[in-house]
Amino acid sequence: MKNDVNGVALAVFIFFFVAVTVMGFLAARWRKAENEHSLDEWGLGGRSFGTWITWFLLGGDLYTAYTFVAVPAAIYAAGAAGFFAVPYTILVYPLIFTFLPRLWSVSHKHGYVTTSDFVRGRFGSKGLSLAVAVTGLLATMPYIALQLVGIQAVLDVMGVGGGENTNWFVKDLPLLIAFGVLAAYTYSSGLRAPALIAFVKDTLIYIVIAVAIIYIPIKLGGFDEIFASAGEKYTKAGVGGLIPPEANQWTYATLALGSALALFMYPHSITATLSSRSREVIRRNTTILPLYSLMLGLLALLGFMAIAAGVSVTNPQLAIPQLFEDMFPAWFAGVAFAAIGIGALVPAAIMSIAAANLFTRNIYKDFIKPDATPAQETKVSKLVSLLVKVGALIFVLTMDKTVAINFQLLGGIWILQTFPALVGGLFTRWFHRWALLAGWAVGMLYGTIAAYGVASPTQKHFGGSAKEIPGIGEIGYIGLTAFVLNVVVTVVLTFVLKAAKAPEGIDETKPEDYTADAGDPGVQVELPPATAGSSH
Repeated sequence: MKNDVNGVALAVFIFFFVAVTVMGFLAARWRKAENEHSLDEWGLGGRSFGTWITWFLLGGDLYTAYTFVAVPAAIYAAGAAGFFAVPYTILVYPLIFTFLPRLWSVSHKHGYVTTSDFVRGRFGSKGLSLAVAVTGLLATMPYIALQLVGIQAVLDVMGVGGGENTNWFVKDLPLLIAFGVLAAYTYSSGLRAPALIAFVKDTLIYIVIAVAIIYIPIKLGGFDEIFASAGEKYTKAGVGGLIPPEANQWTYATLALGSALALFMYPHSITATLSSRSREVIRRNTTILPLYSLMLGLLALLGFMAIAAGVSVTNPQLAIPQLFEDMFPAWFAGVAFAAIGIGALVPAAIMSIAAANLFTRNIYKDFIKPDATPAQETKVSKLVSLLVKVGALIFVLTMDKTVAINFQLLGGIWILQTFPALVGGLFTRWFHRWALLAGWAVGMLYGTIAAYGVASPTQKHFGGSAKEIPGIGEIGYIGLTAFVLNVVVTVVLTFVLKAAKAPEGIDETKPEDYTADAGDPGVQVELPPATAGSSH
């Protein structure tokens, strides 16, 4: 951490931070709802967003401070293996084109707010619904924490908070202030706040990347020089040069595939999806969202540029903020830092809302207060969104920052285990609810134990997300191995339970629900039995 404050960069950063804070509070009046006391309004923006708002919201949701800081940081530290994020975002869009419109349609028809709502309605199982909800909460916490790490990295590079010997409260005060502001406008405006701020966030990120990809190579002597410097460093470090060594190719491929399968299982991805006003909006977004993958590919190159620029940091998460500090004029470094900071606020807000919706609908309403009114649901969701952010803040203030990405990858291992229930349920009712629950439990248990056993130079446990694949002998992504075990257990037990004629639960959906659109004749939001009294 630096002791000297970059005053110009800090001033620009504060300007943008104040601007988006004002926007966050004003968002409560944007498309103001007739009835604000419902989860549809606070947690889903009234299900009213069109193509462009949804595009910016999903982009702001999926391409986060993690993207801006951790992806090029991984390339800076470990070489081209860090590029796994690029192919996985390319794989994900054809995948979601097949199932997201179906999820939107059935959720619109029945008033589902969360994935757990759908799972409960499809399989008639509160236990399976609870498992999906708890998994979503567990996976979201480290993801929110990672956004706060992004803000903290920027503050460190700007010299805000003092040196290493500074009192902990003074050192973390700027992060506490940013957290407090985020919590306040999320509580006040709900999903409308990040939806409005996402316009600023994505615009800033595109500007910064466009400038960086042209300006920095010019200062460093061109891409030939950049790739030569990076290749030399990787060769000396023994990580295989610019191309991952053959021994790491299974890891690379399975991590990309597993991450693609997991991305839209996260509650915040589904929250942004269900906020759109029609099925067609979702279909259009799956075709234009790949524009962000182009941005991600360019962004990843910043890791190579940091090497060529001679950036030297003990924590790789600081590499890209430090690159901006070293290469850009102070005022534009402030713009870049603001892009990262706002790139953390938008997804952190959506994630906390999504987690709160899960708790309210699938724990509080299902198990604690089944007769909760819409106003009570909204109040509980607002309070839980604050608690989730407090938990993430405690997480980030006590964790080892150098391994922040591994905590998020652990969340990916967990959330991937909800894929059979959610995506499988969108296409077939064949899987038995108890088999799905058993498969989920096996996947969660194996994934957690396997990840616990992975060591790294900086920690004894949870040091990575790759381990030897049983029966194959290659090193692969733990989450994908756990997912395969999950599916095998689910399929085998489904055969057994069907043969034993075990009760399968009531499916409250119909085939036509999965293709319904907002404008279709006769399509109305229905109240599922377990959520009677909710506002939709």
